Amino acid sequence: MKVTPADIRNSSILIVDDQVANIALLEQLLSEEGYTQVSSTQNPQEVCALHRQKRYDLILLDLQMPVMDGFQVMEGLKMNEADAYLPVLVLTAQPGHKLRALQAGAKDFISKPFDLVEVKTRIHNMLEVRLLHKKLENYSKALEQTVQERTAELRESEARFRSLTELASDWYWEQDESGHFTKVSGPALEMLGIQVDPLAGEPGVAPNWGWNETERAELRAIIAARQPFLDFVFHRVNADSSTQAFRVSGQPMFNESCRFLGYRGIGMEIVGSK
Repeated sequence: MKVTPADIRNSSILIVDDQVANIALLEQLLSEEGYTQVSSTQNPQEVCALHRQKRYDLILLDLQMPVMDGFQVMEGLKMNEADAYLPVLVLTAQPGHKLRALQAGAKDFISKPFDLVEVKTRIHNMLEVRLLHKKLENYSKALEQTVQERTAELRESEARFRSLTELASDWYWEQDESGHFTKVSGPALEMLGIQVDPLAGEPGVAPNWGWNETERAELRAIIAARQPFLDFVFHRVNADSSTQAFRVSGQPMFNESCRFLGYRGIGMEIVGSK
């Protein structure tokens, strides 16, 4: 992130002073330094409206003016919530006003009568800081927008994944880290004999109903080890002595900190099993 000399020369600058001679001197100095976007006003009451319209990179502000002094102007500028950075460089002949101006929000000051080398240096340095601040602000906004877009894409991808898995299997399921079902779609509850309120996510398992306990123990061990499993087959013998077989696949879910969140997967009944 870098500010070039061209960036600084193309910065927008507003001179606010009730003395025509001071404005003329500063305009000449800035022109000789190559600044291309310099404007001025003798009316301090115009400053806030002008800044809202033009978004100046730097305001050279005289403190001693009739009707409305520089301190009142800064108070008005601070009311603009769109800009948390007050780009004000005050112009003052009163040494006692310097600290007060900084406390009021000014970023720097230039003493009167002007020392031209000091004026050039302070203006250049303040513009460099101001432009870096704007670049950082714009980068943060762009990064935030990118994060929002990527999050939306991930959510859309997740929705497509769920839709496809639901279409390609008898049921889609998700469990939390404690093994409670948080989402079940399809006839899994009826097929597996699971008594569960999908919204509450608190499972209760019906009596054994003839499950093959060796197979179930093997599957529980895989899940306890946080391992994925593909097409795991287990069986159940029903009360009428018929046998059902099921095929289930699942994968563990982790967050960015690698904390285990639970499992999700798909399953289906193997039709024709005896």
